[in-house]
Amino acid sequence: MRTKIVYEDQDILICHKPAGLATQSARIGQPDVVSELKNHLAGAYLGIVHRLDQPVEGLLVFAKNKKAAAVLTRQLEAGTLHKQYCALVYGRPPESRGELTDYLYKDGNLARVVPEGTPGAKRAVLQYMLHGVPGTAGEENPAGELPSAGGFSCLDIHIETGRFHQIRCQLAHAGMPILGDQKYGTAESLEESRRQGICQTALCAGQIRLQHPTMGREVFYEIQPNWIKP
Repeated sequence: MRTKIVYEDQDILICHKPAGLATQSARIGQPDVVSELKNHLAGAYLGIVHRLDQPVEGLLVFAKNKKAAAVLTRQLEAGTLHKQYCALVYGRPPESRGELTDYLYKDGNLARVVPEGTPGAKRAVLQYMLHGVPGTAGEENPAGELPSAGGFSCLDIHIETGRFHQIRCQLAHAGMPILGDQKYGTAESLEESRRQGICQTALCAGQIRLQHPTMGREVFYEIQPNWIKP
């Protein structure tokens, strides 16, 4: 099983999805996180609370019963189920921290930034900051060292909205495409990716924080991608 379970009890399951594995695939016979976890649970209930893009690695929480699924979904909608991401981007942001607000339109398998008021467009908001800068982009910074190179920067990212390809599209539109991103990258960012040996989209959902749906206690887990130095 490529999916790594980091926590499990009678109500929830938190796992580390590797880059390149779909959360749930519509293609028959293609491996995905949901199929692997259903095999692990021997067909028992598995509620999908949120997803990650296939090229993105990170933490996902699943519900093991309908009551837990309802509680976690309410937390997600209320913004109390916190997720924080880290990304390697080409170049360096103009400020050590900032906020991006755009309107995104889903155009087939891509998201595009469009003018406000465009039919079908949805508002997307994220905060970012250079990794290692004191303070947070919504939650604590993951432990680690900011990679030191002129061609790229490491950002901690918190999203206020969960739009299709939001982080990847917004950062690319802001002139900071994520390394390894074949959909939203530029020739320059993909060349830097090659120099750094990065083959997958360098975006990781590295932190998750929630209230346990039945015990009421806080649950927090954190992982690091292999491109952050310990």
